[in-house]
Amino acid sequence: MSNRQMLIAIVITCFMFVGVGNSFAGQLQMHTFELAPEISYIEYKEPDIMKEKGWMYGIVGSYTYHAKIMLKVEGRFSYGQVDYSNIYGITIDNIDDYILEFRGLGGYDFPVSQTSFLTLYTGIGYRYLNDDFVYERESNYIYSPVGLKFIADLKEGWSVGAMGEYDIFWWGRQTSHLSDVLSGLNDVKNRQTGGYGLRGSVEVQKKLKTVAFAIEPFIRYWNIDQSKIADVTFDGVKIGEALEPKNRSTEYGINLLVRF
Repeated sequence: MSNRQMLIAIVITCFMFVGVGNSFAGQLQMHTFELAPEISYIEYKEPDIMKEKGWMYGIVGSYTYHAKIMLKVEGRFSYGQVDYSNIYGITIDNIDDYILEFRGLGGYDFPVSQTSFLTLYTGIGYRYLNDDFVYERESNYIYSPVGLKFIADLKEGWSVGAMGEYDIFWWGRQTSHLSDVLSGLNDVKNRQTGGYGLRGSVEVQKKLKTVAFAIEPFIRYWNIDQSKIADVTFDGVKIGEALEPKNRSTEYGINLLVRF
């Protein structure tokens, strides 16, 4: 099954639940703003070639609308320094990295029990990673998140939740600024067409009168196939070819959320 067929099948499945549960025993908050500082540890690997790893520090912001239909927009910025090593024993420390990510989601909320809800969702996402290696490297992904989130209310303002998501990879482009190394070299742009992402989290929330606080451990994972081949030129003359190897990225972290 292709990515496009998979997305269509999941969307149809999600909206089969539109007629389920016309009355809610409880009520999800209609308008929710969220701000969350986060800390994470990221490891990027090109198997049998190289790896980078290090700590990232960031901030996540979002707005969510619930009225059986769920709509959400969110953005993330994360910055840190990673250490590079390869199979030849070469190491470089304290490489500046930063990530930008924007997502638009839509889905449906339906009750599972008197005090719990399940939200099925899909949407579109964009992820940008800038790696200031010996030369600047830019990674761009466009993908569709497809997932579900479960929330259960407990007593005295406490609640617990969990989220699982599969990310359908539609398009990617890796830009390697070789001109940073030697004037005359072109900046190579490799097209990426295959791969997938996964992410998941759990959270515990305490709601007060006008604000809620939550803690959310999470994991984000990308597995991207080898890219298309692109030409390497010097002063416009082809001198070789380059590709972006198959790679994996795993990020573990924790969010400290404030909702109002």
